Amino acid sequence: MIWTILLLIVAIALFLFGGVVLGKTGKGADQSLLNKCINLIAIVLVSGCMARLVVPYYMANVNPMILQEMANNIQEQQAAEKNKAIRAAVKSGAESMMADAPILGNVDAEKTIFVWTDFSCPFCRRVHGELERVLKERNDVRIVVKNFSIHGDLSDAPARAVIAAKLQDNSKAAALVSTLMTHEYYSQDDMKDRAKLGDKVKANVLKFAKEAGLDVKQLEADMQGEVVTRELANVRGMAQEFEINGTPFLIINDKAFPGAIPYKQIVDALGK
Repeated sequence: MIWTILLLIVAIALFLFGGVVLGKTGKGADQSLLNKCINLIAIVLVSGCMARLVVPYYMANVNPMILQEMANNIQEQQAAEKNKAIRAAVKSGAESMMADAPILGNVDAEKTIFVWTDFSCPFCRRVHGELERVLKERNDVRIVVKNFSIHGDLSDAPARAVIAAKLQDNSKAAALVSTLMTHEYYSQDDMKDRAKLGDKVKANVLKFAKEAGLDVKQLEADMQGEVVTRELANVRGMAQEFEINGTPFLIINDKAFPGAIPYKQIVDALGK
């Protein structure tokens, strides 16, 4: 700001006294041309300085809403570009995105929702309830669960278990997803010993898996297998491509919806 004011003073002085300071360097047309050049330079400098001084004041004090409008326009442009990339990726890679992931609802449904989720995330649990409501009311929707393991020991075993469960039976994998989303699989006492937290979470998850009718011994082996590793890599890779920085994150009809969006927004995005 100070440098802008100083430059403005210099520009005004140049406009008023530039010809006098430089002296008579020529006669007639040459001197007139020089004066015009000096004045032009001075006018450009004054205009630039005034813009730097007035525009911020106008946006911050006179019309602050213009800043919000600019931010909204930028966000809309970014969202449009992201949705364009997502449409291309889903169109070309939907089958690979679904291949190893648990699927809720009608696996042959026409409409697909991809959800990046984490079982330890309270917002993911909230949006899971909204998605289950959709599935109860509609048979033309399937939900592909992309288990984004981002909270270490709290996330790893549940994510691996539901992916491995699909190798035995997708319906049982879906049941395990629902159980883990609606029940606590670790306690505050488990959190006290961080060194043993992963083992305690895994034991609780396997208990739920047994209740869902899964072969726990086979499940435990598959949790460290190639398919689970491949799916977790796919989840991370697509998250990086789509710039997913947190959960939940939904893709509905090739459009991105970050955050725990409500039931109505989900239904509206699905259409009829």
